[in-house]
Amino acid sequence: MAASSAWLYWAMLSAGFAALTAIFAKIGIQGVDSDLATLIRTAIILAVLAVFVFAAGKWSDPLALPGKTWLFLGLSALATGASWVCYFRALQLGDASKVAPIDKFSLVLVAIFAFAFLGERPSPREWSGIVMIAGGVLLLALKR
Repeated sequence: MAASSAWLYWAMLSAGFAALTAIFAKIGIQGVDSDLATLIRTAIILAVLAVFVFAAGKWSDPLALPGKTWLFLGLSALATGASWVCYFRALQLGDASKVAPIDKFSLVLVAIFAFAFLGERPSPREWSGIVMIAGGVLLLALKR
């Protein structure tokens, strides 16, 4: 696979695993507080990633990283944690088939934030897709 399209392979895997995340989480949080479930999930992720980084020989001194890296990885971690807490609470209260698509409104927000803060400029075709995703989320969110 060419390096220019390698991102698509990994993005598709991410989507598949994200779908499994919703299903497994919905089953796993039955009878468990969603915040405790999020903590357990996070601890497992930490352990698995630590083993992976060491086994793949990718460990380096994190203290040698620049302050900007620490700041933005820290902010990303806080945003991820907040997202997971909200996602698990939503899964506990609602159907996975309704929660997961609405959670993916993040796709629309990423495009808007990337435009505003990163200078990315989606093409009109890409904006059309983003608008369709937003419309789909609205259809799912509206009460019948």
